[in-house]
Amino acid sequence: MGAGVAEVGGLMGALIRLLVGASPRRLLAFILIFVGVLSSIASDAGYLILVPLGAAAFLSVGRHPLAGMAACFAGVGAIFGVNPILGPIDAMVTEITNEAIGAAGGGAPLTIVANYWFSVVSSVVLAVVAAVVTERVVEPRLGPFHGEATGGPATDLATDLAAEKRGLRYALFGFLGFLALILVFTVPDGSPLRDPETGDIIGTTPFMDSLLFIIAMFFLVSGIAYGIGAGTFKKANDVIAAVTKTFAGLAGLVFMLLMISQFIAYFNYSNLPSVLAITLAEALESAGIGALPLLIGMIIVILLLDVIMPGLVPKWAIFAPIFVPLFIQLGVPPQTGLAAYRVGDSPLNVVTPLMVYLPFMVTVAQRYDKSAGIGTIIALMLPFVVILATVWIALFILWFVLGLPLGPGYPVAL
Repeated sequence: MGAGVAEVGGLMGALIRLLVGASPRRLLAFILIFVGVLSSIASDAGYLILVPLGAAAFLSVGRHPLAGMAACFAGVGAIFGVNPILGPIDAMVTEITNEAIGAAGGGAPLTIVANYWFSVVSSVVLAVVAAVVTERVVEPRLGPFHGEATGGPATDLATDLAAEKRGLRYALFGFLGFLALILVFTVPDGSPLRDPETGDIIGTTPFMDSLLFIIAMFFLVSGIAYGIGAGTFKKANDVIAAVTKTFAGLAGLVFMLLMISQFIAYFNYSNLPSVLAITLAEALESAGIGALPLLIGMIIVILLLDVIMPGLVPKWAIFAPIFVPLFIQLGVPPQTGLAAYRVGDSPLNVVTPLMVYLPFMVTVAQRYDKSAGIGTIIALMLPFVVILATVWIALFILWFVLGLPLGPGYPVAL
């Protein structure tokens, strides 16, 4: 996985350059935003690589670079909680949810696909909405761009296209080769990744239990293949160095997860989740408030708290032991509370002053407008925040009312 993450920046840049050259002008915003949504599987790569590339991509086709920067920032930050590709974030929030379920005695634990259908639809719908906001609201407000890029690293898209195309071709071959291997171990009857008793693939099966590892291996194989094709990996030591570099940057994450695990353990040991859940559930039941208004209320609370606590995982570690048992007491499945949390967590990421990458966004903007500051970024991103939050809440309400499953085998309501 380490080599795959280390090469994802180069792979992402190559894909963007290829798409910019091959895509119609009107699809550029959607493509950049959707790649931004996908980039959350690679941690910080979207902020550090995609946002500057988005500005350069818009400039290369005669559009305002700040609009491209804003579009990518919206895709990476404001639609952060969902992704068509399952990743480490899904695993972490699912495990935190399962800790809360266990503390409440609420039933079987969730798997990482508990919100998958909702995540796929949300990511596509919100990417389309963000593209419309870019072209109909943000870009017209900026007007035509008459300046030029200054400062910072080179912002044009010129590069060794032959090496990148070869790397992308190798990455595709690696992806397809590993996919064929997974199909061999999954599709035939009696395959080792099927349930040994029922023969099922979906459910509590070896395939589902190892899904995150399989996805990580896809990125590892594709990343190594890209590096070999593009010439960035010339010997085995280059791959090892990339893995080492990747894991060297995970110390902060490991420490954060240690603190979160201790908090959850002591919180559960105190029995406060059960006491709070039962007390609040009795009060809410006597008030006659339905499940959907309560879920919407939680979304709004999370939206407001995101201004002072933008981290997705730490925030859920605090609120899952409270909200999950509460909703279980009220007959709302844990996966529904988790889906509501995803809706509330992300939209305000791009305007909170505590967003760690906000100064970086200012630096990118100042390459094209020397007078740009934090106020410039917030003004650019506010239309995304308001419209994306409204559309996302409406989508969640529609999903709940229609009773659509949130993931394979996970109903939105009991």
